[in-house]
Amino acid sequence: MNRGPLIVLVGPMGVGKSTVGALLAERLGVPFLDTDQDVVHRTGRSVAEIVTEDEPRFRELEHEAVARAVAGFPGVLALGGGAVGHGGSRALLAGLPVIFLDVDLAEAMRRIGSDTGRPLLAADPERRWQELQDERRALYLEVARFVVRTDGRTPEQVARTVAAAVAVDTERGVTA
Repeated sequence: MNRGPLIVLVGPMGVGKSTVGALLAERLGVPFLDTDQDVVHRTGRSVAEIVTEDEPRFRELEHEAVARAVAGFPGVLALGGGAVGHGGSRALLAGLPVIFLDVDLAEAMRRIGSDTGRPLLAADPERRWQELQDERRALYLEVARFVVRTDGRTPEQVARTVAAAVAVDTERGVTA
């Protein structure tokens, strides 16, 4: 019986959710899913296009992706940075092994660099990233069982820390 994702990663842009998630999935021998990529696959449009044209619509599509994954995705799930802003998505995460990957502003900016595909950071990336983090931090903490800092660590180090922090359900035949 599938009870949803083995591990759910949340956190801000630039924290490494997709990179760490893919490493975790490989380590555990399970599939990986990024909700942003699910939205792109289902709509045929980039996240940047959808957010630029209609951010509220993107948030609904993102919530639908979370709902589908929680209902039956058996692997490692990475949520877009703003997914926790939807109350319905937060409710769906209750009881799941959610990890908040945390990072400071300087490290996030180093990782994001001059990525022009992030419309929410278009105007003043550092200021806007910090505003979003300030708005969302309490929501990340609300849904998370564990917080793992990523500053100054390789994705492999973060993946090992996450795997060690999460007691993977042995009924699924997967061990960390």
